[in-house]
Amino acid sequence: MPVHRRLLDSAPGYAGRCAELENFTFRRPEAARQEVARIPVVVHVVRESPDDVGDEQVAGQIEVLNRDFRGETPDIALIPEVWRGLVGDARVEFFLAEEDPDGEPTSGIIRVPTSVPAFGTDDSVKAGATGGSDAWPAEHYLNIWVCQLAGGVLGYAQFPSGPPTTDGVVITHTAFGTTGTAITPFDGGRTTTHEVGHWLNLRHIWGDDGEGCHGSDFVDDTPNQGGPNQGRPTYPTVSCANGPHGDMFMNFMDYTDDACMAMFTAGQVERMNAALSGPRAALLTAPAGSPSAGTAATGTASTAGQASAGH
Repeated sequence: MPVHRRLLDSAPGYAGRCAELENFTFRRPEAARQEVARIPVVVHVVRESPDDVGDEQVAGQIEVLNRDFRGETPDIALIPEVWRGLVGDARVEFFLAEEDPDGEPTSGIIRVPTSVPAFGTDDSVKAGATGGSDAWPAEHYLNIWVCQLAGGVLGYAQFPSGPPTTDGVVITHTAFGTTGTAITPFDGGRTTTHEVGHWLNLRHIWGDDGEGCHGSDFVDDTPNQGGPNQGRPTYPTVSCANGPHGDMFMNFMDYTDDACMAMFTAGQVERMNAALSGPRAALLTAPAGSPSAGTAATGTASTAGQASAGH
């Protein structure tokens, strides 16, 4: 949300585009997309020693994204029965890009040595001129930057209406993937799931009004909630008079530990699909990254392998 507020103040046209997207989302007919959207990903590893984040760590993160967005995580068993029927399949899968913007073969991983010890949330990691790595075209790729973030921030994202040169998500390397430099309790890949949720226009489940009970995430099937949960809450955790079932703290858009996160709801899926049929529609139609980019028949495609305050 600090990035969102910064763009509201500084990016020409951003506020208007956000309003247009919300209007589109609310008036969009509820027609479920049957095809699976396959989105090419480029991972920019920007570190003093970028080889520390190995191929296995990157592949593991892609696998987590695919399980989480397809509603196929084994952690579904953690969801209370009252909400288990709300688990949504976003029909979105991610794969490491096989072609770069010039049509040349790529592994989908760029490793960039930097002298910057830690980056802030000012998007400097997204430009070579400031010690980072320039974004690949946002209409063709999901850009993920992996670096050392300052101030204990786990990750941050840009909503779909932001500038294309800074479009994507940023994850601190200790909260990326499930192996390598990932450190418990954020070694389940869920920081990236959370931030990609923002990239597809999801809000925090409590509605970003502090600990008040008047904010909204613009989704009907997520309970009203008084502020973020952290750590490993137990069911039920009640706030905002939302008993008997309380907060949906196992939702990917809360701030709990990775081991607690297990679901997007059907309503959140509808909201993400609105973004994919609106400002992110080019990702479903442009043959970028690989001949298999865009949409595929219903089913599970092959993949490259398998949160707290600051998300």
